[in-house]
Amino acid sequence: MKLLKKILSIFSIFKHPFLWMIILCSTASIYYWNFVASDRYVSEAHIIIQQADLAASQSVDFGGLILGNSGSGNQTDQLLLRDHLLSIDMLKKLDDALDLRTHYSNLELDLLSRMWKKDNFIEEFFEYYLSRIVVEFDDYAGLLIIQSQAFTPEIAHEISSLMIVEGEVFMNEIAKQLAYEQVKFLSTEVKTMEARVLNTRHELLSYQNKHDLISPQNTAENYAVIVNSMEAKLAELQAQKIALLGYLVPTSANIVELELQIQAIKKQIKKEKSHLTSNSKNSKSLNKTVEEYQQLQLKSQFAQEVYQTTLVAMEKGRIEASRTLKKMSILQAPTMPEYPLKPNRIYNSVVSILLILVIFGIMNLLTVVILDHKE
Repeated sequence: MKLLKKILSIFSIFKHPFLWMIILCSTASIYYWNFVASDRYVSEAHIIIQQADLAASQSVDFGGLILGNSGSGNQTDQLLLRDHLLSIDMLKKLDDALDLRTHYSNLELDLLSRMWKKDNFIEEFFEYYLSRIVVEFDDYAGLLIIQSQAFTPEIAHEISSLMIVEGEVFMNEIAKQLAYEQVKFLSTEVKTMEARVLNTRHELLSYQNKHDLISPQNTAENYAVIVNSMEAKLAELQAQKIALLGYLVPTSANIVELELQIQAIKKQIKKEKSHLTSNSKNSKSLNKTVEEYQQLQLKSQFAQEVYQTTLVAMEKGRIEASRTLKKMSILQAPTMPEYPLKPNRIYNSVVSILLILVIFGIMNLLTVVILDHKE
């Protein structure tokens, strides 16, 4: 009797309404994932971005890839490329080349796997695209992993291949635009500095013509030499005068002649010094002319040096512009899938059954709570 009661109690479980719903939903889920869900093929590629001029910039450091030592600049390029590959612009390029709308909305595919309408809005199409394309950045190895899913192996392979080609074009366009703007800015600066140099040289030439002096500084030095020689001659005459006064009277002819020479030299020295310096604000002494000329000369030299520096920077910018081209270094070429990796039928079936059990378990718990409150 006890055994019979146990058997009857076991069979009484099947009278529970939720149990049949669980069995029905689980059976439907298993049937869908294993017999209805369309096969999706996955093409995978691994790439890194390097400068085209590897000798001048950086080489492909495979040791760094193994150890995870990727440069910050390279990481920036990788993330920038990842964003472009997952953009609407890339989707439009792929659609124009491969007609992805027709492929993903094929009526022969199951309803849950395909895109429901071929003429979906671009936002809906883009959302579906993101569910079929995976672009991950491996920050440890410093590379991009591209996985594209399609319902035929050929389309999956073509999607990955075209993404690499278009990504390289995109990175080079950005690099070219940046290089163009840099060279354009430097070219403008060169023209500005060239005009500045010509202007300062014209000012210097006009100043020379105005004062009839090629080099005021040399002229001032010549005047200084003349004054020094005259002062030396004056000292010599004064010494002769003192010597003659030792045995001649001041009114003698020799003393008078020496005095006349001394006065003449003093007068000439004063005149020559007046060319060099002057206390008057209105007079234009040579030392002021030299100061103004030196300022103009320094201004011209500074402009010339800046102009030369700008020329060097522009040439360097042009050389660097030739090195900004990016090259996709393909570590793993886009694979041609032979077996559909998606959907993962066993995994999805198990997850679906567990999810069904959780849902109906919650529903059963709510039902018991509601019945307890009614009683």
